[in-house]
Amino acid sequence: MGHGLYVHVPFCVRKCAYCAFYSRRPEPELVAAWLAGVERELGGLPEKFSPGSVFFGGGTPTALSEEDLARLLDLIHERVDLHNVAEWTCEANPGTLTPGKAARLKKAGVDRLSIGAQSFDDATLTRLGRIHTSAETRECIALARAAGFDNLGLDVIYGVPGVSRETFCADVEAAMALDPEHISCYCLEIEEGTPFAREEEAGRLSISEDEQRGQFDWARKRLAEGGWTHYEISNFAKPGRECRQNLLYWSGKDYIGIGPAAHSHWNGVRWGNSPELPEWKRAFEEKLAPEAKARETLVMGLRRIAGWSRAEFRAWTGFDYEALRGKEIAELAKEGLLVAEPGRIRLADDALFVSDSVFSELV
Repeated sequence: MGHGLYVHVPFCVRKCAYCAFYSRRPEPELVAAWLAGVERELGGLPEKFSPGSVFFGGGTPTALSEEDLARLLDLIHERVDLHNVAEWTCEANPGTLTPGKAARLKKAGVDRLSIGAQSFDDATLTRLGRIHTSAETRECIALARAAGFDNLGLDVIYGVPGVSRETFCADVEAAMALDPEHISCYCLEIEEGTPFAREEEAGRLSISEDEQRGQFDWARKRLAEGGWTHYEISNFAKPGRECRQNLLYWSGKDYIGIGPAAHSHWNGVRWGNSPELPEWKRAFEEKLAPEAKARETLVMGLRRIAGWSRAEFRAWTGFDYEALRGKEIAELAKEGLLVAEPGRIRLADDALFVSDSVFSELV
C-alpha cells in the first residue's frame, strides 16, 4: 500500500452549519498565497517520496476556479513522483463541479471523486447549510460519469436533528439508486464553534442517541443488501472499491499532508500545520515511542470491520497485540464489545456505534 499524499484545499463557497474544518472563501489573493505555500511545501517532500495514493480534501477542492485547479494539478505533477499512484481522489461538491474541472481532473490522473451529497431532501440540505439541491447532486454525478469517472463515492449524513428516519432512509435509497462505487454514512456530530453548537447551547437542537443508532443500523443492513460491503465504521464499498487513502490511515501507514491544518506522519514523527492563511506554519511536531505508535495503530485498524489479524499486526508494528493490550482486550471481549478469535480481533457489531469508548480503553 506504500504511503500517501494529502493536500488540504481550504476553500468553500459557504461554510456548512455543522462543519469545523478550516476553510475560507476562495478570494483570488488568498488562493494565490495558498498555491505558493503548497509549492513551497511540496519542495520539502522527503527524498524518493513516491505515494501510492493521493487525496485532495477540504474544504471544497472543486470550489477552486478551473485555472487555479489546473495550477494545483500542474504543481503535483512537477513536484511529486506519481509513478506508484494506484488511486487519486478529489473531493467534489455538487454545484461546484463543472465539465471543464472534471475534464482537467481526469486528464491529470485523478481517477476517483468523493461527492458530498449529504442528503437528497432539499429541506435537510437547507438545514445543513449546503449550497446545492438534490437535483444538482444528480447532475454532478451524471457530469462525473460523462467525464469518464468510473469510481465515485457519495457521502450521506445521518442523525440530523429534526430529520425523520423515513427521510434518512429515502436518502440512502436515493444514493443507492445512483449506483456509486462507494457510500459513506457519517453521523452528524455537533462540533464546538459551529452554528449547530450555538443552536444546541440555546436549546433549539437535539436528537436522541437511540434514534441516531437506529438510523445507522438500518443503513448498515440496507447497504449490505444492495451490494455495498461494510469495510469501516462509516464506509461501504463495492468489492475492490474501498478508498485506498483511508485504508492507509486505518492501517497506520505513513502519509504527508500539505496545506493549512493538514497533518502528517512520517518515519515515527507526527506533525500538524496551523489552520491559517495566507501563510501557515508547523504548529506541532512529536516523535511517538514505538509502543505508543503501536497502540494507536491497533485502535486505527479496529475501525476496519475485519479488524486485525495477529500476524498482520505483528508484521506491521513489530508488536504482539496480546502482549500490548491483552488484559484490556479480554475485558472488552467479556463485555461483548470486542470479538477475540484465535489469531484475530475486531469490533463487535454492538460496538460499532460506540467505538470511541472502546478505543479509549485500548490507547
